[in-house]
Amino acid sequence: MAQAGEMTPYRFDVPFRDVGMRGEMHSAAYVTYAEEAVSRFWNARQAEESDPAFCVAKVACSLLKPLHLGDAVEARVKVSKIGGKSAAFAVQMYRGEELAAEAEIAWSACDPQTGSPTQLPEELRDWLYRYLD
Repeated sequence: MAQAGEMTPYRFDVPFRDVGMRGEMHSAAYVTYAEEAVSRFWNARQAEESDPAFCVAKVACSLLKPLHLGDAVEARVKVSKIGGKSAAFAVQMYRGEELAAEAEIAWSACDPQTGSPTQLPEELRDWLYRYLD
């Protein structure tokens, strides 16, 4: 359940397509689910006309405990960093109370027309600070 300053977690069951011959989830699937969790986190916010476009600047993932076919997973997202022109998100994936993986996804703000780096608008920064870990 989400706490104050936390979005509702993204929940999924590990499907057959994401599992290898050893019965463990493929490493690339962890990144896919982390990106989906950040996307859902982001979509919970009403878009503003002043919002920049974003491009992925960094993706990192630490696999702590393997996930298996049918495991029920809860991905929790927090904002881990807020810069002048970027934001980073920490995604923790739990199987029950066990932390299975941690991912960090950093986004850089870009001008939607030119693609050049741009500052995060103040109202966007204020929203992000509500979820800063």
